[in-house]
Amino acid sequence: MAKLPSVNLAPTGRRIAARVIGRVLFDEAYAAAALDTELSRASGLDPREKGLATEIAYGVLRMRPALLARIQRHVKKLPKDEVTLLHLLVAAYQLLVLERVPAFAAVNAAVEAVREERGKPLSGFVNAVLRKLAASGERLDPRAAVLESGPRWLVERLIESVGEDEAAALFGATGAPSPTLRLVSGRPIPDWLSSSELGRVSPRARRASDGGDPRRRTGYAEGSFVIQEEGAQAIALLLGARAGEKVLDACAGRGQKTSLFAEQVGDGGSVWASDLHESKLDALSAECRRLGLSEPTRRAVDLSVGVADLPGDFDRVLVDAPCSGTGTLARRPEIRERLTPGDPERLSLLQSAILERAASRARPGGRVLYAVCSVLPEEAERVVERAPPFLEPAPFDAPELSGRLALDSTWLRLLPGAHGTDGYFVASFVRR
Repeated sequence: MAKLPSVNLAPTGRRIAARVIGRVLFDEAYAAAALDTELSRASGLDPREKGLATEIAYGVLRMRPALLARIQRHVKKLPKDEVTLLHLLVAAYQLLVLERVPAFAAVNAAVEAVREERGKPLSGFVNAVLRKLAASGERLDPRAAVLESGPRWLVERLIESVGEDEAAALFGATGAPSPTLRLVSGRPIPDWLSSSELGRVSPRARRASDGGDPRRRTGYAEGSFVIQEEGAQAIALLLGARAGEKVLDACAGRGQKTSLFAEQVGDGGSVWASDLHESKLDALSAECRRLGLSEPTRRAVDLSVGVADLPGDFDRVLVDAPCSGTGTLARRPEIRERLTPGDPERLSLLQSAILERAASRARPGGRVLYAVCSVLPEEAERVVERAPPFLEPAPFDAPELSGRLALDSTWLRLLPGAHGTDGYFVASFVRR
């Protein structure tokens, strides 16, 4: 277990950020979960400090190699002590990227934190390094910094797939959008959401821009909204489920899309949800209960090897397959360090197997949608090219998104720059 900044000292945004970064780098935690845990411990912290913690934690994780390269210009050797290095990174991000933080404040906070946790010798070292860095006057351009910091193979592949501007956005050059909520049909819109920013793609999307936890706000317990990224909303809407239909949400996960299908098909239809993990299906059922929706028929199925007892008469099937997650790098910066160059092709074969088995559950003439939160060709066009012969590419059938997306195509990508969403690939088929 790596040494991390102490949780016993008075929490500040900077100290929380350092601890989150450490948990991701040294304990292989997920950034979002680690940040949520640390902010929950500091429940009484000023919202501005919480915002600072979030911005610094994600910023450092997105730009760490670029930050380290600038630190190394002013020191012969990086410190071996993890806590000292974490506070150096936190301060360097403020000095090189954030314009609103005075240099003296960033330096003093890091020196004080290291002095309290590691003593005067290391705090003196930190003071010297950071003062040199501040005196250099250098600034980092976020766009260039995230591209410099990403693994070379992944940077090159993303640029090849979507262009440099979208690749930089995927890496988080402009940060991640504020949390997106999906309004539930027929429920009153909470007052605090009535004038919120609308989505660019999903007509049901609203952005929670105040930085608070939506789960603690009016309307959540009453089932007025679902916390769901806008691109994920669009994927679910692209399936085009209608009242009275029978829908399968394959690889359903925790069920945000499943709950939308339950809304769409109504009491006269039925929704089935399958997933490899029973625990996710439990969470899915709990979410439907919170929303006051009929719970789907659940099946724990490994679609990479078989279909178990899933029936073969579904009107519509969504195959939201497991993937590399390269479309979510802005929100999940830890992914880039854990992927290898061979992962996209390996996952592509898995995706093809799942698509074939899940799609076989659609009735003749039924609709099948294949989606991944990746933009790499191996997981996108290559899977479509290998689609089973009983699937025929077809234009999207999604009236709710008419005029918002190019529905006359048989596949499309959603991208942060073009659509304000995470990155996705989605393809539409009809079962022959």
